[in-house]
Amino acid sequence: MRKIVTIAALSAALFAAAPAWAGWEPTKPVEIVVAAGAGGASDQMARMMQAAIQKNNLMKAPVVVSLKGGASGAEALMYMKSSEGDPNKVLIAYSLIYMLPLSAKLPFDWHELTPVSVIALDQFVLWDNVAGPKSVKEFIAAAKASGSPFKMGGTGSKREDHVLTMFVELKTGAKFAYLPYKSGGEAATQLVGGHTESNVNNPSENLEVWRAGQVRPLCVFDKERISYTAKVTETQSWHDIPTCKEEGLDVQYLMLRAMFLPGKVTAEQQAFYVDLFQKLIQTPEYKDYMEKQALKPVFLTGKDMLQFLEDDGALNKQLMTEAGFVAK
Repeated sequence: MRKIVTIAALSAALFAAAPAWAGWEPTKPVEIVVAAGAGGASDQMARMMQAAIQKNNLMKAPVVVSLKGGASGAEALMYMKSSEGDPNKVLIAYSLIYMLPLSAKLPFDWHELTPVSVIALDQFVLWDNVAGPKSVKEFIAAAKASGSPFKMGGTGSKREDHVLTMFVELKTGAKFAYLPYKSGGEAATQLVGGHTESNVNNPSENLEVWRAGQVRPLCVFDKERISYTAKVTETQSWHDIPTCKEEGLDVQYLMLRAMFLPGKVTAEQQAFYVDLFQKLIQTPEYKDYMEKQALKPVFLTGKDMLQFLEDDGALNKQLMTEAGFVAK
């Protein structure tokens, strides 16, 4: 199995913004489309954007959030596909744009949309109950010694959490039973209650139960540690969590958070939104959200964004294929 990596450009400094575009700007409400239900990470990000844009007067038109999480997010993707030429709809995209067409044979290709910018990356963490093993080595040994597969909680069958579980299994020889829940919060509750042995939640999804001393972060699935050094618990910061590679588990994965317009919008319209999101990432609201959610800051647009999407799409296809999740 090939080593799971992402392109090195992700750790580069923020890109210089395009100059403010004096031509086109929206004159009616702009719809931020979320491929998930209420309360999830994408919904929270959309609400932050809505507040930051309006509070900092980044554009004149109002912003509305539109939740289209039906059919595991397919509703949002097909909605954007059917909105060609409409510059008043912008999608918060994540790895769903690669995975769902592969696992469900959805007639959707991200190339049909107009890329605007990658604005953040999600890092994933391997968590266990505080009463469980204290290190990755102990955790894998316990999973191997168990008479039945360890239960791994997650938030979607044949999606990021499930793929990560499969690759931990393939990498270590330990056996896991993957249990998908409706949300990261539910996966966290099940871990606290001892109904699962572990989960691979994003940092923010286990934040409160970590602070409460109920779960333990074993490692982060990235080639580098989470950057935030402020203490989250009495004794640990996000940066104190070792990478899984440091702990002997060489599995790495990052999930994009990117903005797309529908296909066939004009260059002026695309440039307006590139400039808008460049301004957005400089706001206190965005910076505060990034640290609270322990997201990895990045800003890519233009050719660099396209290269990232091509590489990341190929990586996700490889992982889905090796995990056996591509529909026949």
